Amino acid sequence: MTKLKAGDKAPDFSAQDEQGNTISLSDYKGKKLVIFFYPKASTPTCTTEACNLRDNYKVLRDKGYEILGVSADSAKKQSNFKSKYNFPYPLLADEDKEVIKAFDVWGEKKFMGRTFDGIHRVTFVIDENGIIEKVIDKVKAKIHTEQILD
Repeated sequence: MTKLKAGDKAPDFSAQDEQGNTISLSDYKGKKLVIFFYPKASTPTCTTEACNLRDNYKVLRDKGYEILGVSADSAKKQSNFKSKYNFPYPLLADEDKEVIKAFDVWGEKKFMGRTFDGIHRVTFVIDENGIIEKVIDKVKAKIHTEQILD
């Protein structure tokens, strides 16, 4: 699980989103950012989590938050995921896992009796100065917005 904690400076990053636009942490300077890492686009729990953020997008924006999703899926998969569910925020296609590794959310996981390496479902709330305010490492997909605003 990530070693980053509240009070740490968020790792600088630059990666392409589902449309091929380059997005960097510096793009969010002066804004609050919710960056959520999820294992795989269009899987049940990832869809529930992303849709919860979509459904509460206005509430989060009204509180000053921008949202950014990240997985190791290809730009095409991310684009299909975004258009199928009408997500109003960008999804990074971090196929080389540079952002995922910078935030230290790649590692050993256990699922249905087997062990493998993968992306841990972790959300970071980052303040206007690039400092991590909150790390949510026990994401509850159905009430994720509540966890962020809590």
